[in-house]
Amino acid sequence: MKLTAGILRTLAVGTAVAALTAATAGSASAAEGKQTNSAKLAKPLKEANDDIKAKKFADAIAKLKDAEGTAGKTAYDEHLINDMLTFAYIKTNDYANAAKSMEAEIDDGFTPQAEIPQKVRGLAEINYQLKNYDKAIDFGNRAVKGGFADEQIRTLVGQAYYLKGDWKGTLKFEQGLVDTQVKAGETPKNESLQLILSSCIKLNDTGCETHALEQVVRYYPKPDYWYQLLYTVRQGSSGNDANTLQTYRLMYEVDVLKTADDYTEMAQLALEAGSPGEAVKVLQKGLDKNIFTDQRSKERNQRLLENAKKAAAADQASLAKQQKDADAAPQGQKNVAVGLAYLGYGQYDQAVDELSKGLGKGGVKDEAQARLLLGIAQLKAGHKDDAIKTFGTVKGDPTPERLASLWVLHAKQA
Repeated sequence: MKLTAGILRTLAVGTAVAALTAATAGSASAAEGKQTNSAKLAKPLKEANDDIKAKKFADAIAKLKDAEGTAGKTAYDEHLINDMLTFAYIKTNDYANAAKSMEAEIDDGFTPQAEIPQKVRGLAEINYQLKNYDKAIDFGNRAVKGGFADEQIRTLVGQAYYLKGDWKGTLKFEQGLVDTQVKAGETPKNESLQLILSSCIKLNDTGCETHALEQVVRYYPKPDYWYQLLYTVRQGSSGNDANTLQTYRLMYEVDVLKTADDYTEMAQLALEAGSPGEAVKVLQKGLDKNIFTDQRSKERNQRLLENAKKAAAADQASLAKQQKDADAAPQGQKNVAVGLAYLGYGQYDQAVDELSKGLGKGGVKDEAQARLLLGIAQLKAGHKDDAIKTFGTVKGDPTPERLASLWVLHAKQA
């Protein structure tokens, strides 16, 4: 990280302010409350200052180091030495020694308060460049707490936590930044969200990772981020066919269904769930996109598509009777099944009606799944506000709940 021009300007001003006056001529200044250097060091400090003005930085450093070893120097002499050394070291790219000198002067009581914020930021930047991450964090946090940290300093602190391997520290700092930005109505920086995500991964914390991905997708809904997020949900739904199919539905909706196996499994699960129209739609899309590149896979899925088309044709032929039987049933499970079928055929208003009837009657085997389907149908039918309300009623199983919240996120982005 290159030191900013502003820091160098402040250092130059600090040296200029340290215009040297001998103590023998300083009685009037002292009476006015101004600091002066001691008579003993007046000559060597003036010579060092002249060398700095003449850009003879190595000569200035040598004189200042000699002055530093002088017995009887005052605290203000020490301040002047450190102030000039800092500037000379910066000019010779000796950042390690510049940091030592600057740190020695910053809280010695003689540095003007107006200069401290820039010097604190300078110490954060120099220590970061030197990979002294603990000190970079200390001075960076001092700037943050003091209210004079700019965006570069805040970025530096988060990266310093991360580079020193303090994943928990990274999470705490970056999440604090994100929360502050959100509270202020601002969009969080993607860099902060990515550091949070990476730290969660480093900590091997799946819950943390999923939450971090949700934050990324909320503000930066790129397909790759959606895929990462839904892949973690997909892994968590393994062993539960209903949850896996629901996860695939959202993956299909945001167009991140990628592999041939995913297309095939989604179609098979849809057929088994009683949604042959959905199976046809998924397989046809996979074939149109040349997802099944292997000839054997292509032929197998082509056969599966033909079977799905036959099942859909038979299902549609009997759908009116199914609906009549469902309406006559005292409980709502049959209406939910008919609603699912309508959803698969893209008849969304009919799906909304049947799913609503079923939930209204009660006796539904898995209410969370049915409510999730209703929300999807409402959204696809163009009733966004109703869909968002319905998604909010999905309770019970954690996977449908999480998927419902992600459907809300997608609905708001659509």
